[in-house]
Amino acid sequence: MNIRQQEIIYAVNDIGQISVKDLARQFDVSVVTIRHDLNLLEQNGYLKREHGYAISIDSDNLDARMKIKFPLKLKIAEYAASLVRNDECVFIEGGSTNALLARHLAYTKRVTLITSSCYIAELLKNTDAKIILIGGEFQKRSESVVGELASLAIAHLNFDKAFIGIDGFDQVSGFSGRDQMRTELVNTILTKNSENIIITDSSKFGQIHPYTFSPIRAIKRVITDQEINTKDEQFLLTSNIIVDKVY
Repeated sequence: MNIRQQEIIYAVNDIGQISVKDLARQFDVSVVTIRHDLNLLEQNGYLKREHGYAISIDSDNLDARMKIKFPLKLKIAEYAASLVRNDECVFIEGGSTNALLARHLAYTKRVTLITSSCYIAELLKNTDAKIILIGGEFQKRSESVVGELASLAIAHLNFDKAFIGIDGFDQVSGFSGRDQMRTELVNTILTKNSENIIITDSSKFGQIHPYTFSPIRAIKRVITDQEINTKDEQFLLTSNIIVDKVY
């Protein structure tokens, strides 16, 4: 898969549906080239085609999302892992970058990992890491648990650090998610006395989703890449949030 094809998956998953003509315009290639890309991606199960459009199969599919910007996500995950000390207890929420972080920690640190992601628990089943998988309502698409029971479990657990993924950020609403129940889970995490860390690539900045992570003051650090918008970075810094950029 080339870089353009990876970016096509990201674009389709981000908005759910996009026309072949718009993709050709966005990537400055011919419609024929885009059709070839889409045929390949459809054959491999990353999207589906319908009447001149590319349509997301499942924007929460972690196997598909893992392949998008993989080298960058790996750098972010490895940097995040460097902040964790041996014998710490760490909560890792769902998402592709968080899955890479969990895997890296399981192989490099002596830690206890708490997660709401069944995907992450399955990923680490053959490692020596101690895994605590909380219960709750199972979301099949994201392979994670949410709901009142999951929030209750978090309320009764203590952890040193929590790593959280986002779907969007703007300076009016702050960090946001597209799923209400997942956002409620994150907001429970933000009530805990832990170091709460956002890990995300810079493409999420400027996107707006309906459900807000709050309060923003509960976020201690953001780990992203060097392409973050300067104004967004300054907003975070003036909000007393540390911003770490990987290169």
